[in-house]
Amino acid sequence: MTILKVVRYVILDVVRNRWVLAYGLFFLAVTDVLLRLGGSGPRAMLSLLNVVVLLIPLVTIVFGTIYWHGAREFNELLLSQPVARGTLFHGLFAGLVIPLSVAFVVGVTIPVLVQRAADGQTTKLLLLLLLAGCALTAVFGALAVLIAGLVDDRLKGLGIALGVWLVMTVAYDGLVLWVAMAFQDYPIEGAMLALSFANPVDLARVLLVLRFDVSALMGYTGAVMQRMLGTPLGIAAAIGGLAAWTIVPGLFALRAFHRRDF
Repeated sequence: MTILKVVRYVILDVVRNRWVLAYGLFFLAVTDVLLRLGGSGPRAMLSLLNVVVLLIPLVTIVFGTIYWHGAREFNELLLSQPVARGTLFHGLFAGLVIPLSVAFVVGVTIPVLVQRAADGQTTKLLLLLLLAGCALTAVFGALAVLIAGLVDDRLKGLGIALGVWLVMTVAYDGLVLWVAMAFQDYPIEGAMLALSFANPVDLARVLLVLRFDVSALMGYTGAVMQRMLGTPLGIAAAIGGLAAWTIVPGLFALRAFHRRDF
């Protein structure tokens, strides 16, 4: 199939990029250090969570925006052939997200296996962490291709990508903290839950924190979120929210790709 050929070519092209190799080696080194110094597998996974929710969005949206702009000549070449735009778009997107996800999964998993830290509790937390990391890769990959599809200038697109990352990972936490403190005398648990779903980074972080059984540190709001998101239905809703954050920007990016004049 044509889409598989496109995916294969893009994966091979991305894998040859040294930044992807460095990305995987970084997670390998960080996970190894945390396991050696953390004292236990769950504690190391909790520490790794902070790295995951900051680094994966940054690398994915920056690398994705740069790569998508750089693939313009390749796109023009394929579109001169009997290749549908939708097929090319999905092939490019899959070829971008898959190598980054694999680099992350391999980099985190190898130290856990080598140090034999994969007991029952650690394995569950590890699998959830890997799922969240891959979901964030897909989400910010979709945002990257949307930005690159709407903005022709590479530097401007890169600036917007960094701005989106700053808002979702840094500024948004400040907003949530301000809301929690300003309205602490009111029942705002529903609003806090809505704010979590409004940001994929915050949603992934809250979901993982609740599974690490440290929701008590979040006070009464944490107890409410534990009740809402700590169930299988709540986890499914959170995963659905992350999926929506991938699909919606992806559809807008596909629309922009169809309209773009190559």
